[in-house]
Amino acid sequence: QVQLVESGGGLVQAGESLRLSCAAARRTFSSYNMGWFRQAPGKEREFVAAITWSGRSTSYADSVKGRFTISRDNAKNSVYLQMNSLKVEDTAVYYCAADRTWPRLLSGGVDYWGKGTLVTVSS
Repeated sequence: QVQLVESGGGLVQAGESLRLSCAAARRTFSSYNMGWFRQAPGKEREFVAAITWSGRSTSYADSVKGRFTISRDNAKNSVYLQMNSLKVEDTAVYYCAADRTWPRLLSGGVDYWGKGTLVTVSS
């Protein structure tokens, strides 16, 4: 079992930045690929970004490329999402996800989810 706890959400204005954090309460965190997904009101959950267990490879949704950066610190059992140049359409609940299988993580069929943190971007 991997427990994931997100933090860092809040209300910001368009163009501003926010950094999300996800802490995992498990010693084997470093063996998991990690990702961020989001769900806007009335929409399905969608992939945002992912990072391999080693941190050597990342993947981003086209809508956030160049604006968001995913990173991890295995010593702190944490993964981060730096969000710059935020847009109103980035408003959503952001979920942290963990899976040992990279393709499954990217598809959203993951083993573990956090409870989410709300990001609201105002115009």
